[in-house]
Amino acid sequence: MSGTPSDPSRRRFFRQFAGEVAQGAAQVVGAMNAVREQAAAEAQSLLAEAPTATASAPGASAAPEPPTGFRTPFRFEEDDVLLVIDQRALPDKLIELPVKNGYEGARLIREMAVRGAPAIGQVAALSLALSGWLARHAPPHSVRALVHAAAKVLRDARPTAVNLRWAVDRVMAAYEAGVEVGLSGPEIATAMRAEAERIVAEATDDHGRLAEAGMAALPDVGERPLQLLTHCNTGPLACGQFGTALGVVQAAHFAERPLHVWVDETRPYLQGARLTAWELAQAGVPHTLIPDVAAGSLMARGSVDAILVGADRVAANGDTANKVGTYPLAVLAARHGVPFYVCAPLSSVDLATPDGAAIPIEERSASEVTEVRGQRIAPEGTEVWNPAFDITPADLISGIVTDEGVLRAPYEPALREAMARRDVRRAAAAAAAPTTAPTATAEPTAALGSPP
Repeated sequence: MSGTPSDPSRRRFFRQFAGEVAQGAAQVVGAMNAVREQAAAEAQSLLAEAPTATASAPGASAAPEPPTGFRTPFRFEEDDVLLVIDQRALPDKLIELPVKNGYEGARLIREMAVRGAPAIGQVAALSLALSGWLARHAPPHSVRALVHAAAKVLRDARPTAVNLRWAVDRVMAAYEAGVEVGLSGPEIATAMRAEAERIVAEATDDHGRLAEAGMAALPDVGERPLQLLTHCNTGPLACGQFGTALGVVQAAHFAERPLHVWVDETRPYLQGARLTAWELAQAGVPHTLIPDVAAGSLMARGSVDAILVGADRVAANGDTANKVGTYPLAVLAARHGVPFYVCAPLSSVDLATPDGAAIPIEERSASEVTEVRGQRIAPEGTEVWNPAFDITPADLISGIVTDEGVLRAPYEPALREAMARRDVRRAAAAAAAPTTAPTATAEPTAALGSPP
């Protein structure tokens, strides 16, 4: 069993940022400023404490020792270089891969160097904006061709996560709006960057609200530690700056509520073993790693109080696509009377998709099943079926934890009403916010964790 607290100074960012977001960032501009300042300070501190060495990827850097200290999954090194943590290398190495355009962003998304629906959407938006910036002085027809091509390759990178599609569409809408009113290339690029940063800010605020709602919904178990079970990775590495299901854990831990987390290893890609366990260790949260197939036995003996999972897409009726293995957990939870919560910001809800049957399920390489980190574990030529996700029917879900509270069945009207409330809230926040966002003629400023 793990849970020995790490160096408190290394937990500063995790706990301080959890508290600030959970207490509410009412305005998007304020949230964006918090993201910039906090991520910049942590990046500078961590890189100073862990000297980097040249990694195998061009322009990348890696820590010579296993990395410690909480990290956000991406940051700007310069205005035109986004550094993305290669999550395939964790927990052994901290490698940052440079992204300068949409094509590089799409490759890292497709190859799962960056993963988790919210983080995928944010990296896609930022990398598309970088494509616009690279082309800012080209003739308009060339800019259009390059930006549209980058958008297409990003949309096609992974089909199941809905955040990827709408994030690209929003940045493209900023591009089209700039063209329509006759802005110059640099002005259009700046508008694209501003929209991408707005997506990051909104996600940060939404995830903080979700964490508050989820923490309030956790069962009351008296004085003993609350026993939670998670699947896959839903912490800051997967979500951008905060977290969804692990954001709830994060908020409860910050509130000093005694808890323990059972961590599914999450075969075949081992996101639970490699990433969730690592993030919990950095925060000093007591946790125990288990084989996926052991979850039912834990429930049978009464060792699980609630299950918290994330979502890559929630259909209009509440059916949810999440990492493969989620559906069996929901079935087991129903059998044993364990509350099963999907923790998903409304940005992961797709009202245009009526139910789970309409959600495309990505199938991935056979090598992810026949090999473990490069070591073959199955005979050559073994047939493999490797779906990355499965569908959990809405009737197995106790509640969907969102930035507008915990929603209960029937989910379709609840989701529509929640999205309407969110839109009203955002409109009010935008109207009240000071006009400090980048103007159309301003060049992008370093953000999202570029060292001072």
